Amino acid sequence: MSTQTSPKVPLPTDKELVLKVIPMPADCNANGDIFGGWVMAQVDLAGSVIPARYTQGRMATVAVNQFIFKQPVRVGDILSFFGHITKVGNTSVTVQVEVYAERFRAQGEYVKVTEASLTYVAIDETGKPRPIPQRDAC
Repeated sequence: MSTQTSPKVPLPTDKELVLKVIPMPADCNANGDIFGGWVMAQVDLAGSVIPARYTQGRMATVAVNQFIFKQPVRVGDILSFFGHITKVGNTSVTVQVEVYAERFRAQGEYVKVTEASLTYVAIDETGKPRPIPQRDAC
C-alpha cells in the first residue's frame, strides 16, 4: 500500500500515549523501510507500560495475539504509541497498542501504521506466574 494514498487519521483520545520514538537509519532494512522486528520491539516496550501498574513487579510478554503492519515506517517518522487494557486476568494483562506515524515531510498529519494485541504475565523471582494484586475499585 502506498503512503501517498494512506488515510490521514486523528490521534486517539480514548487511549494513553505510552511512547514516542523516531526510527533512525540503523533501523532500516535493504528497502529503506524500518525493520518490522524493530517496530515489534518498540510495540512490546510500549505495551508493557500500562500492565506494569497492574502487576506491580516483574512481568514477561507471554503472547503476541495479533500484529498487523498497515503501512511502512520510514526513517524520520515520529511514531506515537497508544495503549489500553483490554483484559485483566488472574496472572495476566492483555493490551491493545496502536502506532501512528507523523511523516517527516507531513508533520501534523498522522497515519496508523501498526496495531497489535499483546499479553503480559506477572511473574515471581523464579519466573513462575503469580497472581496480580487486587486493585481498589474506584
